[in-house]
Amino acid sequence: MSKREVVVTGLGVLSPIGIELDSFWNSLVEGKSGVSYLSSCQTELEQRPIGSEVPDFHPKDFIKPKKNIKVMSRDIQLGVVASSLACRNAGLVLEGDSRSVDPERIGCVFGCDLIGLELEYLKDAFRVGVKNGKHDFSTWGDASMHNIMPLWMLKYLPNMVASHIAIALDARGPNNTTTLDRGSSLAAIMEACRIIERGAADVIVAGGAGNKINPTVLARAGAYSLAPWTDKPESIPRPFDAERCGTVVGEGAAAIVLESKEFALARGAKPLATVLGFAEFVCPTATFGIQQEAVEKSVCLALKSADCSPEDVGHVNANALGVDDDKLEAQGLAKTLGDVPVFSAAGNFGNLGSGAGAVELAASLLAVDKGVIPPTRNCDSVADECPINVVRNSAQPIKNTTFLKVSHANTGRSFALVLKK
Repeated sequence: MSKREVVVTGLGVLSPIGIELDSFWNSLVEGKSGVSYLSSCQTELEQRPIGSEVPDFHPKDFIKPKKNIKVMSRDIQLGVVASSLACRNAGLVLEGDSRSVDPERIGCVFGCDLIGLELEYLKDAFRVGVKNGKHDFSTWGDASMHNIMPLWMLKYLPNMVASHIAIALDARGPNNTTTLDRGSSLAAIMEACRIIERGAADVIVAGGAGNKINPTVLARAGAYSLAPWTDKPESIPRPFDAERCGTVVGEGAAAIVLESKEFALARGAKPLATVLGFAEFVCPTATFGIQQEAVEKSVCLALKSADCSPEDVGHVNANALGVDDDKLEAQGLAKTLGDVPVFSAAGNFGNLGSGAGAVELAASLLAVDKGVIPPTRNCDSVADECPINVVRNSAQPIKNTTFLKVSHANTGRSFALVLKK
């Protein structure tokens, strides 16, 4: 049985540079930064932590019934709303007699990772056990547990993002969660494509949500190669730049609606792009960080899957975070693709964790629609060890609407996805 062709029909984005597609796109083209001092992080430190927050996000404006919000962490809220916006953008009707798709033929595959605990939900439980300034864990079972909301853990399980999306959309088809760091979003999209290709669903909502500015996640800041504190937060991160010094963390989510081409055309949808192929590769002996071999192998395998040559690729949407490993990604891209134009959206908002791949992919989906590649923010001088053609300073016209999106996890695993308008 031949594989069914998969197309993208809808897009929803919640990012530090915009929560509407127009504002997100304009910020990319104009080189605006979403990086600033974190207002959501209460601290007594003189130097307030730096990161990127989704502005003006009010979940009560989107999530119905509102009572569901109390069992949703920030990550879940972002994922549910991004999915709702994507379905709206795709023109899907998911209620009533005019419903676009059978509930059993629509599913959800979403990327998520460690969800940071909201400290206020456990503070009373911990305080009960504090004696003479120290916590006595022997009181945990008898006293502390009475001060914890019974359903508290449902807010912090990674699979609950996809679960709540399915509930909101009445999507009774395949449902899954991928937890692979920054690779989570692309891994979710790849799995969604496989589900549609083998005929197990007609529509899948896929993407990812991430929130690395939660205080319990920031407590492990040493794992994220963060840039030194600066009084000019908008100057970081610096993807592929000669003076890159580290990244920043942030929050964000994006979702795309994937459909079999036959189903999409039958319901009158206009595809935004076609998924040509994809691949992932992991180095079995990898140390922590990006591995050049994995970059090269995933790109080559994705091109083979798409039946494309390097000359067919119009631009690459890179993972680059403004860290030392940018050079490994750049050298891998140069070796496999040559002088193809490359840009990274991370210069606008940093590391969005498991939401990164989907948010960054949205930039290229809009780029091929608008006909220009956005510039890479904060890349003033391309590093000598990054031998690639970085799009910077201003937007560049697109000559070819086939593009490649890559994402990498710090476990030596790389993902590559090829699409075409």
